[in-house]
Formats: sequence, C-alpha cells, structure tokens
Amino acid sequence: MKNTITLATIILVMQIVLTFSAVRATDTNTQSNQSGSNTNITGGYTSTTSNTYSGGQTNTTTNTTTSTSNGSDIPVNSANSPSYSAMSQDVCSMGVSGSVSTLGFGVSGGKHVRDLNCERIKLSKVLYDYGMKIAAVSLLCQDERVFEAMLMAGTPCPFEGKIGPEAIAQWNKYDVERPDYETYIQKLEQRSRIDEELAEIERQEEAKRQQEKIQKAIIESKILETDLETKEKKIINVHN
Repeated sequence: MKNTITLATIILVMQIVLTFSAVRATDTNTQSNQSGSNTNITGGYTSTTSNTYSGGQTNTTTNTTTSTSNGSDIPVNSANSPSYSAMSQDVCSMGVSGSVSTLGFGVSGGKHVRDLNCERIKLSKVLYDYGMKIAAVSLLCQDERVFEAMLMAGTPCPFEGKIGPEAIAQWNKYDVERPDYETYIQKLEQRSRIDEELAEIERQEEAKRQQEKIQKAIIESKILETDLETKEKKIINVHN
C-alpha cells in the first residue's frame, strides 16, 4: 500500500512538470493571414515554434523555428537656436542666431551684431546735450542719407569748420571724401548724359531755326528782286 502511494505521487509530480514545460514552450504571439498577406509584429522579441509528431510511427520529428526582430532607430532631436535678446537694455546691438540639424548631427550658434547707425544717433544726442551742435550735425552727416538731405535743403554739412557756400566748395573740391561718393558719381554721370541729350536737342532746334531764317531771307530777297524789276519796267514805260 505504501509503495503504491509513493508511485502515484511520483507519477503526479512528473505530469505537473510535463504540463508546465508544455505551457512554457507554447508561443503566445499570434500572426494573422488575410487575403494572402501576413500582419507583421514589430519590436524587440523572440518567438519559438515547436511541432512534435508521434503516435503510430516509430520515428519522432521535431521542427523548431526561431526569429528575432530589432526596433527601429530613434531620430536625433532638433537643434534649438540660442536666445539673444536686447530688450529693456540701452545698447545698440541685436541678436542673430540659427541652427541646423541633420540625421545624427545638429549644431546651433548665435552672436550680437552692432548697430552703427544707432550708435551714431546716441553719440550725436550726447554732443548736442553738451552744446556742441555743429559737431552733432557733423556726426549725423556721416550717414549718406543725412548728407544728401542737408545738401538738398541748401544747408550743406560742415567741412573742417567751414559752413554754407564755403563748405559746398570744399565738398566739390574733395568730393572723394563725401559719404555719398558712389551715389554722387552715378548722379553726375546721369546728369551729364541728360545734359548731352538736351544739348543735342537744342542744337537741332537751333539748326532748324537757322534754316528757317535762311529760307525766309531767300524768299524776301526774291520778292525784293521782283519788286525792283517791276519798278524798272514802269520807269522805262514812262520815259517811252
């Protein structure tokens, strides 16, 4: 009786172990087949399929298939441009930044850029506050737009202490020192071309006027000759 109970216990333990092994060998991943296409399951995993054929045959065949799938690469994060701000600051500069990112690499950078026109205005205001009005105007005249506007208004920018007509004479003499020199040369070329065109038109009109005068003189001369001939004929007829 005791041997029978021991044998039954051993058989029960073996059945439990075999059942547990069979459950572990079962693949929980499934794959569906619809209209001739397979639905793939992606991600990092390993699947195992075991098929065992037995019964009625003396040979036992076992087929095992193992497949491994790796996840796709994660793209690199976008490069962020650094922040450059000049708000609420009494400075003459502005921030410029940029960034570039490609697959696996990104770079960003930035810097401050000086605003020379802003600096010129601030310096001019300081000079004016100190009572140096001519110096303040001279500093603003370094800008091409201010220089041209002053000249067009008939109040030329100072030239080494000279103002008014004397300053204009000096600027014309040393025109290469003008802040608008390139624009000034272009204007001179355009004005010279326009003056030549106008001069040619005037020459043609003058030639036309001269030709009309000549034609008028010829006609008057012919009329005078005709009158003289008529008077001569009258005189001859009177004497006869």
